[in-house]
Amino acid sequence: MTNSPHGLDALFAAAGSGWKGLTAEEAAKRLAAHPRHRGRPSRGWQLARIYLRQFRSPLVLLLLAAALLSLALRDKTDASIVLGVLFMSTFLGFWQESRAADAVAALLALVRSKSDVLRDGREVRIGADAVVEGDVAILAAGDAVPGDGVILESKDLYVDESSLSGESFPAEKRSWPDAGQDRAVRVYEGTHVVSGTARVLVLKTGANTEWGSLAQELKAHRAETEFDKGLRRFGQMLIQITLWLVLAIFAINVVLDRPVMESFLFALALAVGLAPELMPAIVTITLSRGAQKMAREHVIVRRLASLENFGSMTVLCSDKTGTLTEGRVRFRDAVDAQGKTSPSVLEYAVLNAAFETGFPNPIDQALRADKRVDTGKWEKLDEVPYDFIRKRLSIVAGKRGDTRAVLVTKGAFDHVLSICRSVRTPEGETPVAEASEGLRRRFEDYCGEGYRVIALATRDVTGDPVIDKADEAEMAFEGFVLFEDPPKHDAAAVVSELAGLGVKFTLVTGDNRLAAGRLARQMGIDPNHIITANQLRTMSESALVRRVRGCRIFAEVEPHDKERILLALRRAGEVTGYMGDGINDAGALRAADVGISVDSAVDVARDTADVVLLRHDLKVVAQGIRNGRITLGNTLKYIHITTSANFGNMLSMAGASLFLPFLPLLPKQILLNNFLSDLPALAIATDKVDREQVARPHRWSMRETKRFMLVFGLISSAFDFLLFAVLVFALKAAPELFRTAWFTESLLTELYIILVIRTQRPLYRSAPSLILGSAIVLVTLLAFALPCTPPGPLFALQPLPLRGAALILVVTVLYVAASEATKHRLFGGAKHRGKKRET
Repeated sequence: MTNSPHGLDALFAAAGSGWKGLTAEEAAKRLAAHPRHRGRPSRGWQLARIYLRQFRSPLVLLLLAAALLSLALRDKTDASIVLGVLFMSTFLGFWQESRAADAVAALLALVRSKSDVLRDGREVRIGADAVVEGDVAILAAGDAVPGDGVILESKDLYVDESSLSGESFPAEKRSWPDAGQDRAVRVYEGTHVVSGTARVLVLKTGANTEWGSLAQELKAHRAETEFDKGLRRFGQMLIQITLWLVLAIFAINVVLDRPVMESFLFALALAVGLAPELMPAIVTITLSRGAQKMAREHVIVRRLASLENFGSMTVLCSDKTGTLTEGRVRFRDAVDAQGKTSPSVLEYAVLNAAFETGFPNPIDQALRADKRVDTGKWEKLDEVPYDFIRKRLSIVAGKRGDTRAVLVTKGAFDHVLSICRSVRTPEGETPVAEASEGLRRRFEDYCGEGYRVIALATRDVTGDPVIDKADEAEMAFEGFVLFEDPPKHDAAAVVSELAGLGVKFTLVTGDNRLAAGRLARQMGIDPNHIITANQLRTMSESALVRRVRGCRIFAEVEPHDKERILLALRRAGEVTGYMGDGINDAGALRAADVGISVDSAVDVARDTADVVLLRHDLKVVAQGIRNGRITLGNTLKYIHITTSANFGNMLSMAGASLFLPFLPLLPKQILLNNFLSDLPALAIATDKVDREQVARPHRWSMRETKRFMLVFGLISSAFDFLLFAVLVFALKAAPELFRTAWFTESLLTELYIILVIRTQRPLYRSAPSLILGSAIVLVTLLAFALPCTPPGPLFALQPLPLRGAALILVVTVLYVAASEATKHRLFGGAKHRGKKRET
C-alpha cells in the first residue's frame, strides 16, 4: 500500500487501473506477461517434477550412484543394464503418473472458482485464476477474495480472515476514504466475505499475496488423512526392515569374501526389490482412476487423498436443505401474530426479499416469485445485510412520492422477537412480554407441522432512514412467514441405503428441534436423541465426545457448533464426512475428514471442500462412497501383494547367500524381476472388488499389512527354499541355470499371488478384471520366453530345460494352493462361498 497523500489516485496510478477497472486487452496482456502469477508451475516444470519424484527414494538414489561408480570402475555392461532397468522403472512410473495428473487437472477445471470483475467498465464473471493486478473485483457474501487489495466502496462488509489471522469472528471492513490506511481497508486472498458488498482494487495476486507466502507452510501443516498416516507408517516400517536386512546381507557377503562392489550392488538391489518403488505412481493411478469413475457419477474429487477417506467414512453429517429435502423452498402463507393470513405481513416480507443485496438464498427467491405485491411502488433507502450472528436481515423502504420510511426486519424467530417492544394485532399493539408465550406456542406448532418459519418485525424510521445494526430495536412484531421444503421422495430410502453401507446419517441443522425431529421421523432416523445448541454449550469436550456417537440430530446449531461436532466425532474414532454449501459451512468442511459441497455452492464452501457434487443428491454420495471403497480396496491390494512377495524374495535371497558359493541372483536380475512383476500391478486400478468389501467401511490397518507381509512372505520363502533344494541337490544346477530357474519361479509366484490376495473369497469365485488377467498371462509368457531371446544373455539368463520348466510350474502351483489355504484360515473364506456377484 502507499502512504501518498493523493490516496486512491496514487494507488490507481501505481496499478495502472481506474474506477472502471482494466480493459479486456490490458488484462490479457498482464495475464500473458505473468502466466504464473497464481504460483502455478509451467507444464514443463510440472512434468519435470513428476519425473524427479520417481527418484525420491534414498535407496533408488544410492543404487543409481553405485551403478554409476561401477560403470566408471570396471563392469560397464552390467552397470549399464542396471541403469537401463532403473530408468525404465522410473519412466514407467512417470508416464502413468503424468497421465493421471492430466486427468485430475481436467476434472478440477470443472469446478474452478469464479470472480466478478470490471472489464471495459462492465461487470464480467471470469475464472479466479484469471484475475490480475489492477482488476477491480466486485465482492458479495460467499465470495472468495481473489487477491490482496484495498476497498474502494463497501456496504456493511464483514470478512472471515480466520485462515490468516486465526480470529474466529469476522472482521469489519470499510472503504478507503472512510478509514485511512489501516488493515480495515484491506482484503486478502485466502479469505472470504461473510456479509455485505464491496468493490476492491486488486494489488497483488498468487504467490505475491500474504496467502501465497503462507501457502507452502499451510500445505506442510495440513492435517494428515487416514490414508496419509497409513502411507507414512508403512514407509517407516519398510525403511527399518530394509536397513537391517541390507546391512546384514552386505556384511555376510563381505565375510564370505565376495567382491565388495558386487556385494554392495546386490544388497542395494535387494533393498529396492523390497521397497515397492512404483507405489507412488500406482497409488496416484488408482486414485485418479477412482476420481474419473466418480466424475462419471457426477462427483468431482478435488483432493485425491480424500478419496480413501470417502470410502472409510462412518458418519455423514449434513443439513437437510437440498439433501433430505427438495431444496426448492415454496412460500406457503404470511400470517399475523394471531395466525390469520395477513396481506401486510406478505407485503413487508416481499419488500425485504426484493431489496436485499446479500447472497442468494431460497427463502428470498420464493418471496420474490410471489407477484401479488407490486414492489415498483416502493424504493429502497438502506439495508443491513444478514449475518450468522444476528440471524436477521433489515431493509428500509419508502413509497415513491411519500416521505414515510419503514424499517423491515426478518429472520429467526428468537432473534427477531428479542428486538421487539410490542406485538401488532388487529386490535392494536400489545407489550411483547404479554404475548411472547402465545407467539412461541404458535411458532412451535408451525415447526411441528413441518414448516420453515421466519419472523417479521417493523418500525417507522421516517426522517432518519439511514440505519445500522443498533437500529434493530424497539420494533413491533408483525407475524410469521411460512415456507415448505418437502422431503425428497427417495430421501428415506437413501438414508437407509447409507445405513446399509455402514454410514450413519447425522442431521446438523440450524432449524429448531421440533422441525428437525419431525423430518427425522420421516427419514427413519431416531428423533429421541437430539442435542441442541444450548445443550452443546454446557457440555465439556470430553462429555461431547462421549455423547456424540449416539446422537443423530443436532438442532439450532451455529456455524462454530458444526465444527465442534465434527471434531468431537473424529476424536470419538469416527471417519467423518460433512456436506454443506453455505458460508457458515466452511469451518465444518475443513474439520471433517471429507468435506463435500456442490458446484452451485458459495465460493468458500466449494474451495474448502475435498469433494464437489455436480448434483445435490444423497444418491450420488452413496455411490461415491462405494467408489471410494473400491479405490481403497485396490490400493491396499497392491501394497499387500507387493510387500508380501518382495519380503519373501528378500528373505530367500538373504538365506541363499549364506550357503551358496555364488550370488543367488545378480543385481540386474533382481531389478528386472521387480520391474516385470510391477507391470501387472499397474492394472490393479482396473480390478474388481468383492461386494462384501464395499458393503462396510474399512481402513488401512498396519497390523493387517504386517500380517500379510510376514505370513505370505514366509510361505513364498518356504517354496523358494524347496526350489533351491531341488536345483542344488537333485539337478546339481550351475549358477546360470540356478539363477534363471529362480528368476522365473520368483516372477511367477509374484504374479499368481495377485490372484490369491486380491480377494478374500476363494480365487475361483472372484475373477480379476480383463486387463489385470491379461497382464498376468502376458508376463507369464514373457518369463519363460525371455531366456530364449537375444536380451536373455544380457541379463545372464539361459534357456530352461524341460524338466526345469516343469519343476517351476509344480512349485508355483503348490505355492498358490498353500497361499489359498492360508488365506482361508486367516479370513474365514468359507463364509464367502457362493457369493458370486462383484462390484
